Amino acid sequence: MKFERVLLIDDNETDNFFHSIALEKAGFNGELLVFEQPAEALAYLLQDQISVPTCVLLDINMSQINGFEVARTLAGRLKPRALFSLFVLSSSNWSDDVNEAKRIPLIAGFLVKPLTAAVATLLFQSNEQSSDAPSS
Repeated sequence: MKFERVLLIDDNETDNFFHSIALEKAGFNGELLVFEQPAEALAYLLQDQISVPTCVLLDINMSQINGFEVARTLAGRLKPRALFSLFVLSSSNWSDDVNEAKRIPLIAGFLVKPLTAAVATLLFQSNEQSSDAPSS
């Protein structure tokens, strides 16, 4: 199953712009929602409860609420009704950040900025392959 929606959660407008282009170049033509305020993204996701297959690309270092706090809150309160994958997308590749991401089960992976079309394509392909696998 393909992602029908991608959320970019990052307080950097420039990063969001370039990541939007990378997603488009990767062939994504679904709904793209960009949140520069993590609290707004959190409220949206908790209200929506993942009504359509959704991929979230979440920055770590943001003002107000950091990405790890967003992921922890979602982990405790989100009840996805459709396919859902959350990836950290950060300029940090610091081992402490990578290890912290691994401790939060909701986080499916850790990507280092910038998101490229090639990486986005791999993300979407791995999603399609894993969701096409027969379930037992």
